[in-house]
Amino acid sequence: MNRGRRDPAIDRQSKAPPPGARRGPPPRLEEPELPTLVTTPPDGEAWFNEVKYDGYRLFAVKTHERVQLITRNGLDWTARAPAVARAIADVPPPTAVFDGELVALREDGISSFHELQRAISGKSDRPLLFYIFDLLYLDGWDLTACRLDDRKAELAKLPMWKDPLRTSDHRVGRAAEMFREACKRGLEGIVYKRRDAPYRPGHTREWLKIKCQGREEFVVLGWTSPAGHRTGLGALHVGFYDAGGRLNYAGGVGTGFSEDELAALRRIVDRLAPSAPPPFVYAGAAPQRGIHWVRPELVVEVRYDGWSGLGRLRHSVFVGRREDKPAADVVREIPDRDETHGPSSR
Repeated sequence: MNRGRRDPAIDRQSKAPPPGARRGPPPRLEEPELPTLVTTPPDGEAWFNEVKYDGYRLFAVKTHERVQLITRNGLDWTARAPAVARAIADVPPPTAVFDGELVALREDGISSFHELQRAISGKSDRPLLFYIFDLLYLDGWDLTACRLDDRKAELAKLPMWKDPLRTSDHRVGRAAEMFREACKRGLEGIVYKRRDAPYRPGHTREWLKIKCQGREEFVVLGWTSPAGHRTGLGALHVGFYDAGGRLNYAGGVGTGFSEDELAALRRIVDRLAPSAPPPFVYAGAAPQRGIHWVRPELVVEVRYDGWSGLGRLRHSVFVGRREDKPAADVVREIPDRDETHGPSSR
């Protein structure tokens, strides 16, 4: 008789799943759960507080030997992060679905979207890491109807925590203190999640977020020619969709580009040249003359200090391209100022 160690998968299957777990196939992953932007943090111990990572959101889907890394809009990125895929393949559960963020860290340990893009494109030797913060399926059990704290407890039991796989730490309570500390360290912000909530795709009020600085995705509407010693292009001109589906002009972005990015962006916008400007609305004076308009298909991320009274970005800086989000989904996030989100709210 074999008196060796038991297979961890057998031990897990012998235990009862958490309340709410359902036997069946993996859940359909049409969209991840997304936080609602707010202006004040929720208070009390009903919430988990987690760092908001500066990366690409991914589902990691394991079906026996096969692993897929899927972006929020359904693209297969397995080939872009092969080390992560191999690490997921090596973890004990034969079937599992994880939700997390693909990131690259700066020297100071802070996640950086710029470093992530360089690593993915092969221009940096920084390793890609996958921070996992949720477990949606395990060994034939759909966990999406379970409480978040139960899902995290199941996730913590898995013997898988070595690079490139990392677990996303969380705290309970002291939400405002954690937010202040995050901003002091130069992090993007904090995500707050109700401990008793199931997993619900799309934007919900059971996940909230606060940003340390203005930063959003925008659709590129056009570009201007370079001047002086500048190459590629001078500035990108960007916009966003409003709740009514109209494209709104938000101004120009002329800083933050590397020489490689200027050249790559110029190649892209040249392919997107239309016969006429895209239809959009604007407030105040018309956009400047000399803009080369393009089809509204390219999505970029921009950091900024604020908005003018006419809906133009102030002190905007290019951060990077967003290949994981279609242009039609770039709807400007307006902070939800409903202050009813407290320990007892649902």
